Amino acid sequence: MLSKILARPKNPEQEQAEMSFLDHFDALRKHLFRASFYVITASVLVFFQKKFIFDTIILGPTRSDFPTFRFFCWLSEWTCFKVIPPQIFTRELSEQLTVHLMVSFFLGMIISFPLLVREIWLFVKPGLYEKERRATRGVVEVCSLLFLTGVVFGYFIIAPFSISFLSSYQVSESIQASATLSSIVDSMIMFTMSTGLVFELPMGVYFLAKLGIMGPQFMRTYRRHAIVVITIVAAIITPPDVTSMILVALPLCLLYEVSIIVAKRVYPKETEVTSYSDNYTNH
Repeated sequence: MLSKILARPKNPEQEQAEMSFLDHFDALRKHLFRASFYVITASVLVFFQKKFIFDTIILGPTRSDFPTFRFFCWLSEWTCFKVIPPQIFTRELSEQLTVHLMVSFFLGMIISFPLLVREIWLFVKPGLYEKERRATRGVVEVCSLLFLTGVVFGYFIIAPFSISFLSSYQVSESIQASATLSSIVDSMIMFTMSTGLVFELPMGVYFLAKLGIMGPQFMRTYRRHAIVVITIVAAIITPPDVTSMILVALPLCLLYEVSIIVAKRVYPKETEVTSYSDNYTNH
């Protein structure tokens, strides 16, 4: 009886939409099936475009005619530098096929990412109240835009400079720079996918601020700590090159400042005042 009194009130629409565990499981299965279909379809389309995918996209950042290098050469002679493409080889008989399948899968995920986020949203949406739905309107578009922006940034900025630095670094002139195909592809995946996920920072802060967990004052107070963490993350996803690390750290710091603005707009005022008073009382 007490549990019924304390239970969250429901409107008629929610009572009709209430689902059992098996109903939720069946809905999750349908969303997972559609998400898998999107990834597999995009991967198959990518698989049959191997010449364009490898010659233009995967191996593009290793050549001097890559758009990023041409742009910096167009700016001035000081920003134009010589690119030494590494000699690429394979060590195993099945390496090219394995790499081809892996590239097709990850590119399929990148291409279908907006549809994957949409499936997640369609699964979560029925469990939200109307006010919560209005607050999260446009989440699919924003998440997709941030992720794809991070992927493009990693591909056109981080990848060419990182690969150029690693391929031109020499401990002795008697050693020629060379790389396996799998190492090139692994580096490209790390530069693009990790950057795309890191660029989702404002969305993560949005939900934490909406729940009253992380406020703008907290983010301002621990800004220095956040910069240290950002520097560590930039050092992890980039090679041991100061230039590449700075190229990653600067936009992440900018995203952190944008996240503070986002938190300021959506953080509940009552929660913020209560947290301030609690902190003052504790001190």
